[in-house]
Amino acid sequence: MSVTAISVWNNCLDFIKDNIQPQAFKTWFEPIKPVKLTDKALSIQVPSKFFYEWLEEHYVKLLKVSLTKELGESAKLVYIIKMENTYGNREPFTEKIPSSNRSTVPAQELDVAIKSKNPQLKNPFIIPGIRNIKIESQLNPNYNFENFLEGDSNRLARSAGMAVANKPGGTSFNPLLIFGGVGLGKTHLAHAIGVEIKDKYPERTVLYISAEKFTQQYIESVKKNTRNDFIHFYQLIDVLIIDDVQFLSGKSGTQDVFFHIFNHLHQNGKQVILTSDKAPVDMQDIEQRLLSRFKWGLSAELQNPDYETRISILKNKLYRDGVEMPDDIIEYVAKHIKTNIRELEGAIISLIAQSSFNKKEVTLDLAQQVVEKFVKNTKREVSIDYIQKVVSDYFEMDVATLQSKTRKRHIVQARQLAMFFAKKFTKASLASIGSQIGKRDHATVLHACKTVDNLAETDKQFRKYIDDLTKKFS
Repeated sequence: MSVTAISVWNNCLDFIKDNIQPQAFKTWFEPIKPVKLTDKALSIQVPSKFFYEWLEEHYVKLLKVSLTKELGESAKLVYIIKMENTYGNREPFTEKIPSSNRSTVPAQELDVAIKSKNPQLKNPFIIPGIRNIKIESQLNPNYNFENFLEGDSNRLARSAGMAVANKPGGTSFNPLLIFGGVGLGKTHLAHAIGVEIKDKYPERTVLYISAEKFTQQYIESVKKNTRNDFIHFYQLIDVLIIDDVQFLSGKSGTQDVFFHIFNHLHQNGKQVILTSDKAPVDMQDIEQRLLSRFKWGLSAELQNPDYETRISILKNKLYRDGVEMPDDIIEYVAKHIKTNIRELEGAIISLIAQSSFNKKEVTLDLAQQVVEKFVKNTKREVSIDYIQKVVSDYFEMDVATLQSKTRKRHIVQARQLAMFFAKKFTKASLASIGSQIGKRDHATVLHACKTVDNLAETDKQFRKYIDDLTKKFS
């Protein structure tokens, strides 16, 4: 007997019927119609978007198990939502959305030793009861490895993240520091590692928290005189993920408490994952003892995605949102928005919204209008090459002279100004600035920036150079 969508779905229904209440089966599964079966992907038609959301929230595990029994590990489920007519077309409008195959990350329970007559452990998230405390992981299951696409720009960070997820605390990537510019996927990758660990090791306690919230909790514990409880709580975590760790800059009390927590976790084979918009070498106002610990493991950079990766990201986004779009429009968006993934996805969302709200067809003209708004906002970010050209023109020399090894005073000053403006107007790391401006190291760039600051206060002519060049860049 050949395998068809109907036969596969009927077998799934037999399994599901045995595992849920008859009333729930009648309400949520009887109205579903199997539509087609292609390449281990079963498409089922559901009556509404709400119906699809309810199935995803409450029955995704059951659906996954039943489908895997029928089609094997690589089985996929696609919902076809049939909507009654939109915009006067005769045919009902259908939307295809793939199943996420994911349920929410459950709360974690911890048994806590009782040492005193008042055996309460203060959980800075909920501050609950005794012995067994529940800790929400704060993970977003939608940020997973399946939708974190690999490209040249993120291969190292993604591979290191997978290695950590497979063996948390058991690799030399501890801590794993993921750094990079805005909107390149640092938070997504941090969540993906946590979600993968919870899938593989449900018994491990994973906690995701932003550095800002961590700081607020610490301040609260000092006010309430529960600092030791705060430290003890964090020392119980198996995998601690701290987002935007650069926010600890200048906060000496929080840095001190984090130092103790970090040491305890590291010494006990627990995993620490950090994200930052700067490399450790560029972080300012962070204690040296902490910085040296950030460098213990692996610092992996996320860079701007290349054209092929941008295309893949857009296609994946459209597939997951159940939207089809012509290739020439996808290519146009990918070609013109190069800054970061958040803006790339934002442009596609704007395009879909413009199309559906204004009842317009998605055309190349519409794509150009939407992209123009995004590009205008990002054109202000000047490149290091552009800075070198402007500074060279201002001092009437060519870029090769600016980058040369010569120690002539006016050339050295021009080079230092180029480094100063590169640090001010770009998100590039000091090491990256140095390598692009005459193959210098980060220490030279740091020295150049300090020299420019000092000369600006003591030398009127030099102050004029800075003012003139600032006007050119702004």
